[in-house]
Amino acid sequence: MRDSPVSTTSVKSGLSTLEALEAEGIHILREAVATARKPVILFSGGKDSVAVLHLATKAFWPGRVPIELLHVDTGHNFDEVIAFRDATVERLGLRLKVAKVQDYIDDGRLRERPDGTRNALQTVPLLDAIADGGYDVVFGGARRDEEKARAKERVVSLRDEFGAWDPRNQRPELWNLYNTRHLPGQHVRVFPLSNWTELDVWRYIEREALELPALYYAHEREVFERDGMLLTPHPALSRRETEPLERRVVRYRTVGDASCTGAVESPAANVADVIAEVAATRITERGATRADDRASEAAMEDRKKEGYF
Repeated sequence: MRDSPVSTTSVKSGLSTLEALEAEGIHILREAVATARKPVILFSGGKDSVAVLHLATKAFWPGRVPIELLHVDTGHNFDEVIAFRDATVERLGLRLKVAKVQDYIDDGRLRERPDGTRNALQTVPLLDAIADGGYDVVFGGARRDEEKARAKERVVSLRDEFGAWDPRNQRPELWNLYNTRHLPGQHVRVFPLSNWTELDVWRYIEREALELPALYYAHEREVFERDGMLLTPHPALSRRETEPLERRVVRYRTVGDASCTGAVESPAANVADVIAEVAATRITERGATRADDRASEAAMEDRKKEGYF
């Protein structure tokens, strides 16, 4: 895995890479909240959103995190992750708003996709929740190393009055100066982990002893193989006769929508094992486990232009 962009900075400042990344993330959170009318953190219970929320607890300590949380629930999320999400919110005494894709399908505002996956259906509920909540600064856990479109996007990303992202209209970011200005009706997405890698996140989880859903660690479960991915049986997935069920020892690198998120075979049963595994891999977690990103070369960028995370 590559070094993080702040490695040079950390050498000059005397901070370790993780210390520099943490300081940068806290700085981004404080700067953005200072100019926000109503900020919100996207919190799914996945490792990146756990890291962002942990940074927020440090940024605003000893006070409580002064930011609401928002999750777009596809209805196909893993039960273990939803339980972890709710337990975390209760432990920290925060307020969580949940926008449900299922509600939109039930009342006809959205239609099920032929393949049964719902990741792409999250955009409309997300934009409605941002508008209804009056949120003007939306924090997310996206990182540049995940995928090509996310590598292009700035730490502070302007979204127009329709929630859309224009890759040709991005603001320069010089040193640690961030521009969160926007017109009424617009908002900005802010990514405190933008310069982190997957390996940085796992090293931070180890250093801070952060809890995660058990899905991230090796366990035995029923899976079937499709297009090189190991999928879990789910009511939204029609398993073909040529896709036999098998019990394998697997773990998840991401814990998104179960209908398009694959597991990887792995013996990594704890954080140290996962760090060793991630350090040796040459495929990003999205490239390895997300079927929706394989739809086309520009699948993520197309979704982001429409207002996706």
